[in-house]
Amino acid sequence: MANQGVRFRTRAVSGIGAVLIAGLVLTGCSTPDAATSSTPAKPPTTTEAPVAEPTTPVLLPSGSAEENLPYFDHVNAQTLAANPASDGRAFVDGLVAAGFDKAAMEVTLDTTTIGKPADSIQFSVKWNEYCLIGQNGDGVGGYHSTVGRVLGTGTCLIGKTRPIDW
Repeated sequence: MANQGVRFRTRAVSGIGAVLIAGLVLTGCSTPDAATSSTPAKPPTTTEAPVAEPTTPVLLPSGSAEENLPYFDHVNAQTLAANPASDGRAFVDGLVAAGFDKAAMEVTLDTTTIGKPADSIQFSVKWNEYCLIGQNGDGVGGYHSTVGRVLGTGTCLIGKTRPIDW
């Protein structure tokens, strides 16, 4: 009986060896070696897509309100970067310095009717028949902007605004 176990192991090892040799032979036949190939191997070609440089938005005087919204946002972001607690005057001054028309602007009060700081302020620039409207404050979760149509009153903001007389 011990003799049968040795014979079985010998056949198993011989069988495994035969399978390995056959595999190596077939592999050698089916895959040409790069060193003996008659055509030289080409290096892989890679083409990198050009990386677009980020562009700073600019004021487009003949553009639409929608086209100028990125610049409006950029200017207001700079105002907030300089002072995260910017008031209405700071936004108006920043927009004027950036080329927007002060006469086309509106801004809400910085304080409530009882003298407390407002939860948010709104400011706008009338742009033809549209308005660039910004809003900032803790009460609204920070800065937001939109483009809206001029109201029937000819203004951009609803409610009481303050005179821009500086």
